[in-house]
Amino acid sequence: MTDMFRLDGKTALVTGAGTGLGQHFAQVLAHAGARVVIAARRSEKLAKTESLITAAGGEVFAVALDVRSASNISAAFDAAESQFGPVDVLVNNAGFSGFSALLDSDEANWDAIFDTNVKAAWLVSTELIRRSRQHESSSVSIINIASILALGTKFGLGPYMASKAAVVQLTKAMALEWGDSGVRANAISPGYFPSEMTDGLFDTPGGRAMQERIPLRRTGELHELSGPLLLLASDASTYMNGSVVTVDGGHLCHTL
Repeated sequence: MTDMFRLDGKTALVTGAGTGLGQHFAQVLAHAGARVVIAARRSEKLAKTESLITAAGGEVFAVALDVRSASNISAAFDAAESQFGPVDVLVNNAGFSGFSALLDSDEANWDAIFDTNVKAAWLVSTELIRRSRQHESSSVSIINIASILALGTKFGLGPYMASKAAVVQLTKAMALEWGDSGVRANAISPGYFPSEMTDGLFDTPGGRAMQERIPLRRTGELHELSGPLLLLASDASTYMNGSVVTVDGGHLCHTL
């Protein structure tokens, strides 16, 4: 049964792969046998991810990528395909939080959040679909990283919540429009995990109080996202399309 979670012979592209969740996702996919293309704006961060995968015996290729630029995305896919061939699995992980209340936010903040979290996922995914049709790929899996804040609410994060809710609906639109081409689009909505966005949060009184409201009474550990990721990336989920998998310790069962 475990063989259905393997990714041997597949090429995966992970955006925002230089740190945190993206770095972890890239390592998990490589361990499962995929050739992994890691992409991010900061090349120095990618070097760390690349070294971790190489040390574990995985196949990895790093590309500099600004997910907000269509021309940059096209060039990144050209490089990825020349190295590993067509992309079979895409993890749209690049994200930006921009903590701010609605009245404290400005247009630049909204644009930065939506361009990185929503527009970028659309740009990268549509580039993949155009290419997969040229290659006549029979199976493509898109995994968009949303958030429990797409489904619940919290003070001071209005723009971010709106963007992640948009990611969920974008995922469903992808599933609806591209399913007949053999494309599956699903999302993972993580709760609170260690990342650059949450650095230091859990050491504050507010952060500790938040953990107490989680039914499991703790934040997540990165390895607890590995199973959901492999489920959606692999043939273990061939009839899942438009699904949103929540991984939050039961946080959404309580008021955020």
